[in-house]
Amino acid sequence: MKKLESIIQQLEEGDVPLEKAIEMYQTGMKLSKRCHDQLQSVEKQMDRIVNDTGESVPLELEDQQSN
Repeated sequence: MKKLESIIQQLEEGDVPLEKAIEMYQTGMKLSKRCHDQLQSVEKQMDRIVNDTGESVPLELEDQQSN
């Protein structure tokens, strides 16, 4: 994530030669996809929890708007 943030900052500053900027952009896109994939994996894991008996059950979230 820090590497991605660094790339974004450098590209936003605009002091990077075009060829290097393209390389950095491609690297940034790969890092972004990796972060996205990891987040999705964690979200899938959080969709289910293990109860006291060791059974995997769906994670139920309370509706904050109804309170």
